[in-house]
Amino acid sequence: MSDKQPIKSGDAAADFTLKDNRNNDVRLSDLKGRKVLLSFHPLAWTDVCAKQMQALEDNKQVFASLNTVAFGISVDPVPTKNAWAKKLGVKETKLLSDFWPHGAIAKKYGVFRDTEGFSERANIIIHEDQSLLCVKVYDIPQLPDINEIIALLAG
Repeated sequence: MSDKQPIKSGDAAADFTLKDNRNNDVRLSDLKGRKVLLSFHPLAWTDVCAKQMQALEDNKQVFASLNTVAFGISVDPVPTKNAWAKKLGVKETKLLSDFWPHGAIAKKYGVFRDTEGFSERANIIIHEDQSLLCVKVYDIPQLPDINEIIALLAG
């Protein structure tokens, strides 16, 4: 587990710039005015993580209707994220690389597992004003319920 407690609803979201799976910069502050879903997953090429990312892709239009941009995020490097996205058929959802400095954004958000060197499985929803709306951490083998996340975004 992380030494740090996860952040909580109402906290200001820490700004960041990360590379997506196509090596493009994604800056959180550029998304002000939209909700953002940061869907942290431990590692690419694992079954539950694959299902988690495919659920984001499958619900892209639902997220758009809720003024939300969803991102998958893990400590995997950009080339790995890109190859994995292609293998999964994830074409539109951006998969962000928190590779270097290793897990820096997961650490900022209090969801980095120091012992294992990867993030918790977690969904963090950021409000349009860039405050935290919801922080939910799951057991590593648990697939997050995408309908629960959609309900939180809609509420």
